[in-house]
Amino acid sequence: MGKSKARKFKRQHFSPTGFPDSTDVEVEQDAENCCPAVELLEKLQDPCPDVREYACGSISRLVQETRVIPSFLQQDVVRCLGPMLLDKSIAVQETAAGALRNLSACGGLEVCDAMVKQDILTPLAALLQECSSRLNRSLNNMEKYENGRRDRLEEVTTEAIHLLWNLCESSSLAVSIFNKEGLINILVQCLQKHEENMDLAICSAYCLQTVTEDNPELLASFSASTLQILDVLIMQSAISMQHLLLRTLVAGCLWNLKGILSCTAQAEAVSTVARILSETLEVDAGQAIMELKQAESQKLAEVNASMRPREEDAMDEESMKINCVPNQGLEDMSDLLPPRDEELKQAEAVLCAQQTALEILVNMCCSEEPSDDEWEDVSSSDESDLCAETCICDSGTGNQMMSPLCLSSEVHAALIKHCVPEKVIKKTTLCNNVISEICFKIPSWKTLVKKMQRVQCRALTCVQNMLSVMDPDVLGDEAALRTVAEHLSQLLFTNLDPPREEEFLEAVTSAIRSLLQVLASRGIPQCLGSQQFLAFSESALRCSNPGVRLNVVSILGVMGSTLSKQAGTAETLHMIGNFLLQVAMKDPSLIVVGEALDAIFDVFGDGKEAELAARSIQLLPTLRNLQPLFRAKIRKEGKDKYSSDQLCVLDNVKVNLRRFIAYQESLQKAGVQ
Repeated sequence: MGKSKARKFKRQHFSPTGFPDSTDVEVEQDAENCCPAVELLEKLQDPCPDVREYACGSISRLVQETRVIPSFLQQDVVRCLGPMLLDKSIAVQETAAGALRNLSACGGLEVCDAMVKQDILTPLAALLQECSSRLNRSLNNMEKYENGRRDRLEEVTTEAIHLLWNLCESSSLAVSIFNKEGLINILVQCLQKHEENMDLAICSAYCLQTVTEDNPELLASFSASTLQILDVLIMQSAISMQHLLLRTLVAGCLWNLKGILSCTAQAEAVSTVARILSETLEVDAGQAIMELKQAESQKLAEVNASMRPREEDAMDEESMKINCVPNQGLEDMSDLLPPRDEELKQAEAVLCAQQTALEILVNMCCSEEPSDDEWEDVSSSDESDLCAETCICDSGTGNQMMSPLCLSSEVHAALIKHCVPEKVIKKTTLCNNVISEICFKIPSWKTLVKKMQRVQCRALTCVQNMLSVMDPDVLGDEAALRTVAEHLSQLLFTNLDPPREEEFLEAVTSAIRSLLQVLASRGIPQCLGSQQFLAFSESALRCSNPGVRLNVVSILGVMGSTLSKQAGTAETLHMIGNFLLQVAMKDPSLIVVGEALDAIFDVFGDGKEAELAARSIQLLPTLRNLQPLFRAKIRKEGKDKYSSDQLCVLDNVKVNLRRFIAYQESLQKAGVQ
């Protein structure tokens, strides 16, 4: 329905817990039928702290399987676990926070909303205040794990902040309570512990980035000292991949906070954010993962080598009957072992950093107009005043075009200065197959493949937004634009291993859609094969994601509009027209149907080849039959399923359909058809 609008990224509810997705968790197949919810919740009242800890831990494991969550919710699990956050045993506090964290991550938006409404934030805020107070005390007074390696209190704090992050990411009410309770100071306090506990600092940065987005109430309370702490963090060197992730998250916070800065400070902040994001994307993630895997293998080899002489010494000591301390060999060996999954943690960090950087860029490269659903287009080819505020109508084609530069000059200049567009384009290519194969062979590293794919999807969405709001020259001249188009086409038509998911298909077709619109507006020949794309389009119609279908229809509209001005294209236009009519008549989404009709208006609006094709596909009688059905479907489904902006678009399409039929009838009466 016109040129694609830049979209603001709304983070999907990915599991931010560090635990596997529910589909990867090995839970009994009959867990739904024999889930011991009642028994475990009763054990939470046991006087023995070990029993309470066991119950919390069991619940934490079980709720990772989404099928059992309803049974726990029916037994009021939130209100049962809430008091455990303030249990006298720190071990119970930790496992209770972990159980609630998993419930919020695996339960989805509705469960998070229910948790907030059941007042889980009251005990959670109290726990965080308690942790904050104890973190301020001397380290000598802190409770430790038995092995003396990690601070138990910081583990509790980390679990609690993860839970807080999940809730605030899913519930506006949770953000309001966050503001009221003044929890911002606790997050900043934990950020400052990055040298001692990077995991705690990173989860705090994630949460801070979430709560500072579109939160004017919180921003108004930000102090100069807090901003200074963020400035110090963002200026530090990225000595590890986790440091890289932390800096990237802080850059996201700084972007959210730019509105409270002075004009001069704001320009400096924008430049700093662009620089940090550029440095994050500069890292070759594939090479980093390869090196980390090699480092892990080397450490394991060294550990194995160190064990052999110790075994020989132990045998000699036994033969000499020398008394030794029990288990001393095991303790020494554990000291030599590398930190558990440290290399994997760093590998995940680099991919998370680049995903975060691209998500920030997606939001930087989007228009500021509010929308009920910013993932959907709200423009139309109608010249209605309803949409005149956000779009500029191209009187030549009827398509609405976004203003060439919808980005502030400061942001535009900063992104160009730090070569961000070029680096984003590079991230649209997956890491090479060798790295993917290495990760696939190792169960614990296999999850990295999905993270690589997610980075690619974010990069493709970022390309779409950049093309929508920036001067296309940032990607180069005509030859460079055609190179990008060929690259995107190759991504679409090349068989990938593992198979492509709908998230990827939506991202790549969105990028192609925006690029083809740019090429068409500049009169640059299309380099996407119409026959090949038509074949892909047939399979795309079976895709359950309406965004994919919408993009496919829009791409065909751009291709057909270009072909209609060329000689000898009637046959191809015939195939495009038939496809678009099938979509308009059969697609279940009114948004996709509207896009298909808009594409028909563009393809068959003018030109002899278009007129020949229109006659051959019986365009006019088909549209006459479709018109009352389209109107009826809008009346029946419109208010219940679609936002006000989407209804505005559909109303415009309805008006344009009437006008287009009248236009075709006039041609027929004039003897053209």
